[in-house]
Amino acid sequence: MTTQELIEQIKIKKSFLCIGLDVDLNKIPEHLLKEEDPIFAFNKAIIDATHHLCVAYKPNTAFYEAYGLKGWKSLEKTINYLNENYPEVYTIADAKRGDIGNTSTMYAKAFFEDLAFDSVTVAPYMGKDSVEPFLAFKDKHTIMLALTSNAGAFDFQTKTVDGKELYKQVLETSKSWTNSENLMYVVGATKAEYFAEIRKIIPNSFLLVPGVGAQGGNLQDVCKYGMSDNIGLLINSSRGIIYASKEEGFANTAALKAEELQKEMEQILNSKSQ
Repeated sequence: MTTQELIEQIKIKKSFLCIGLDVDLNKIPEHLLKEEDPIFAFNKAIIDATHHLCVAYKPNTAFYEAYGLKGWKSLEKTINYLNENYPEVYTIADAKRGDIGNTSTMYAKAFFEDLAFDSVTVAPYMGKDSVEPFLAFKDKHTIMLALTSNAGAFDFQTKTVDGKELYKQVLETSKSWTNSENLMYVVGATKAEYFAEIRKIIPNSFLLVPGVGAQGGNLQDVCKYGMSDNIGLLINSSRGIIYASKEEGFANTAALKAEELQKEMEQILNSKSQ
């Protein structure tokens, strides 16, 4: 999916919501455990109930890899179901990969070719030759960690080196890489005060923003400082939506939670267009 196609979906749905599909068998409704594939059954129900309210889904691969081959098969079934039934929805493999060049190429092939995700998250610590192999794929996006929402982000990301915070140096350096137009960036919602500075460096790039909801990030603040002329935001919510209920009607409850965010986003988009 191209950036322009993503923007069009945001305009059509009046939403820039991304739903995280982080499936923990200890948290899903008990009746689903009787299914042959409880993880896929859970994802399918959530997707069918919420696809009209969001523009993206983001499975965190750790929640699938933890269950071995069965979990990976559930991930494959989930992405195939999305691509076959809701091809207009943007898909993100939240895998946080990044290694030497030939290894990164294989990671990219796994997520872009075999599983046919639209994008994958990567870690930039190993630099250009660990990220550029992902950027080489046409109409695919590489979503690079920039400033994350966890407490440990302050260990390195905000440290000053030669008078400039490390995360700013990462952002500026990444713009010089081959096919950098295919880059998006992860910026945590709990760091809303940093968005204005980030936009000075990457004014038009899309930002994947986790941390709204369960982690306490504020949507209004993120949009105030982080929204670009082309929207430029994908706001992720996982636990606050998918685990809103453990009853049999869990998917409908998830849809109600998703709709609350979508309606708030619609108001923001309407005010921006005025």
